[in-house]
Amino acid sequence: MSLPSLDILGIGNAIVDVLAPTDDAFLEGRGLPKGGMQLIDTAQAEALYAAMPAGVESSGGSAANTCAVAAALGAKVGFLGKVAADQLGQVFAHDIKAAGVHFPTAPLASGAPTARCLILVTPDGQRTMNTFLGACVTFGPEDVDAAEVARAQVVYLEGYLFDPPAAQAAFRAAAKAAHAAGRKVALTLSDPFCVGRHRDAFRAFVAEECDILFANEAEILALYETEDFEEAAKRVAQDVEIAALTRSEHGSVILSGGERHVVAAQPTTVVDTTGAGDAYAAGFLAAWTQGKPLAEAGRWGSIAAAEVISHYGARPQADLKALVG
Repeated sequence: MSLPSLDILGIGNAIVDVLAPTDDAFLEGRGLPKGGMQLIDTAQAEALYAAMPAGVESSGGSAANTCAVAAALGAKVGFLGKVAADQLGQVFAHDIKAAGVHFPTAPLASGAPTARCLILVTPDGQRTMNTFLGACVTFGPEDVDAAEVARAQVVYLEGYLFDPPAAQAAFRAAAKAAHAAGRKVALTLSDPFCVGRHRDAFRAFVAEECDILFANEAEILALYETEDFEEAAKRVAQDVEIAALTRSEHGSVILSGGERHVVAAQPTTVVDTTGAGDAYAAGFLAAWTQGKPLAEAGRWGSIAAAEVISHYGARPQADLKALVG
């Protein structure tokens, strides 16, 4: 077996984020579920964008955010995801490459435009996401480069990619290629509403293909249809080698082969929770691929998440290498 030349290869939706501050009344007036992610069509995207306050644009997408944060921590990272050959596609490609991430996926030559996510941030730091998937829906098994997969220690898959029709087949193709090369498969559940839309498919993938699972408390409860965190933790520990479960200000719980590590949250001022779980996964995987113990990987994850939620946007602004020590 050849040594991997990448630590992490992320696969997910390539999205340009538009973040804007708003209030609860704005959400309520439009029937938007606070703190969740909903898919919107072209007309909805245009109407919401027109109504939003002025925002900040940056390349985003859950797995892409994780890749950028992991690269900031010194990990060798690649990303596969579909943009269009348009201005936002160029913005996304430029941003992620500038973050130090290898991005080999060819753009979609014609058809749907590059995806965008309209993120409304309320004063309590909660983010409500409205996603127009655009070119992302064309990502399929043919976009999974087996050679790229084989050269990464861990292939990291984004739960949101379960929404586009061809993407679940792409997940299976990526997992098959990873395991054939002796690599690990990591998955983030992304969102409890997304889990609810595809629960059976998620459960099957977690049990059959996933080695490392990332989920917050709401997501893991949704996956196993229980209101008891300990019951969900017990069940996920039977399905995967490693489960890293985040619990907001209560830190995280890491489960592996009978081990249980409780990692404290890092003190921070919450400005915008966008990307907290993405950053946690980045810190965890950046440490774990270096061979660090699970509790230390959790500490890196907590530090990365605390930095990201201390400001607008899901990409780090401080020197994460210095913060993790």
